[in-house]
Amino acid sequence: MTINIPEQPKRLRLMQISKLAAAPKWQLETMRALREPLFLWVTHGQGRISIGPRTRGFHPHNAIFIPAGTLHGFQAMTRVQGTAIYFGDKHGLDLPDTPLHLRLRDASQHAEVSQLVDFVQREVEGRRPKAEQAAYHQLGLLAIWLDRHQAANESENGGNLTRLNANERLTARYASLLEREFGSTLNVTDYATALGVTPTHLTRACRASCGQTALDMIQTRRLFEARRLLIETDIPVQEIARNLGFSTPSYFSRAFSQQIGQPPSSYRKKHEAKTRLTH
Repeated sequence: MTINIPEQPKRLRLMQISKLAAAPKWQLETMRALREPLFLWVTHGQGRISIGPRTRGFHPHNAIFIPAGTLHGFQAMTRVQGTAIYFGDKHGLDLPDTPLHLRLRDASQHAEVSQLVDFVQREVEGRRPKAEQAAYHQLGLLAIWLDRHQAANESENGGNLTRLNANERLTARYASLLEREFGSTLNVTDYATALGVTPTHLTRACRASCGQTALDMIQTRRLFEARRLLIETDIPVQEIARNLGFSTPSYFSRAFSQQIGQPPSSYRKKHEAKTRLTH
């Protein structure tokens, strides 16, 4: 089935981490994989970030790179500030293919990263001719910076998060495929076949890597998108159910109620009421 729902933007964009951290808890903490790389430069505050099966604290002057297709979740414990860079899915850059969490201690490193981020932001917000092209040239310098610091920080502070075992590598491949196909009617067997393993093997790998079964991951991703669509669009509930691969609207409603605690229609009305109050 061809999915017929609004896509998230896939062009280069920057967001203040304070705004990202202000999102609903379910949006931040639900483990999911993006179709594009993400770079986080934290300048103030602290929290936790989960990348695959590992959860680590982050603090000021932490640089975190998350490749496309990498399962991750985010939790802010205090007021967090900094910049998030979403690269878009057609960036054409030579970026690391494994996650990085760099804890920078040297003031010159702080200044270097801040300058690179500022240059990108200036181009994106300046809207001058060929601004996006110029911004990607600046991001190319950031890619080189990441490559240079990957090896240097690995032995010093465990900066490399990517010593993935076989289960984690399979789960990462599954998460990436799921991110592309979650709106289809594919089931665990279909995904396992596409990945060249048995459904039992895939489920065991997912549980070992992120604490969820392969089926849990499908359901979590679909219901994440359902919540977003119920809040951000006026697409009928029946159409959301159909476009997210649920066999019937009643099955969608049961699954949604079981995980979220209320039916989809009630969830939408509740958020519509909140929106009216805030305006």
